Amino acid sequence: MPVAVIADIIGSRALPDRSAAQREFARLFAEVEEAMPLAAEPLRATVGDEFQAVYPTLDAALAALLLIQLVLPDELGLRFGVGVGEVRAVTGADTALQDGPGWWAARDAIDIVDARQQRAMPSTRTWIVGGDDHDGRMSDAIDTANAYVLLRDQLVTGMTARERRLTYGRCLGQTQKALAAAEGITQSAVSQALQNAGAVAVVAGFEILRDRAAA
Repeated sequence: MPVAVIADIIGSRALPDRSAAQREFARLFAEVEEAMPLAAEPLRATVGDEFQAVYPTLDAALAALLLIQLVLPDELGLRFGVGVGEVRAVTGADTALQDGPGWWAARDAIDIVDARQQRAMPSTRTWIVGGDDHDGRMSDAIDTANAYVLLRDQLVTGMTARERRLTYGRCLGQTQKALAAAEGITQSAVSQALQNAGAVAVVAGFEILRDRAAA
C-alpha cells in the first residue's frame, strides 16, 4: 500500500534565511535519493514550510526518512507525518495535485508529532497513521512501526552532528576506516562514537528496513 509523507520544517520562523534553508533541504533530499533511491515521488516543496513525498511501502518510507534525519545539520530540523493509504490524483486539476486516505492520514500524523513535541516527548520526529482503507493487519504493523520510530527518534535527536554523519555513512555501507579518514579522526574514535550514540542499533534497524523495501 502506498505511503504519503508530509515533512514540516521545525522552527521555520526562527530561520535567518528561509530561502537558503529551502535550497539546502532540496539539496539534501536529492543527495539522499541519489545515494539510495527509495521514493516513488521524492520529497518536494509544496506550500509554506512543507514538503511532500510518496513511497511504495512503509519500510521504504521509514528507511528514507531515517537517512534524511541523519543528513540534516544541527540548524535544520523536520517533523514527518506518515500516512498509509491510497494516494490519488485530483482529476481536472491544472497542476499535479493529490488527495486520498494516505494524505489525510499523513496530515493527522504530523499534527500528532507536533502535539507530542509540545508536551512530554520533544524528541518525537515521526508518526504513522493508517487511512480508512487499511485492514487490521496493517493496523498492527503501524502500531509496531510507531513503537520503533519513537525509540529511533530518541536516539537520533540525541546524536551530535558528527555522530549523525557517521551513522549515515554506516547506513550507506561505508567502512569505519573511510569514515575516520573523512572526519580526520582515528578508526577507534569512530567505533567509540558509534557505540556511545547507539548508532549500531540504528544501523541494524535501517538494514532490516532497506532489505524489506528491496524484497
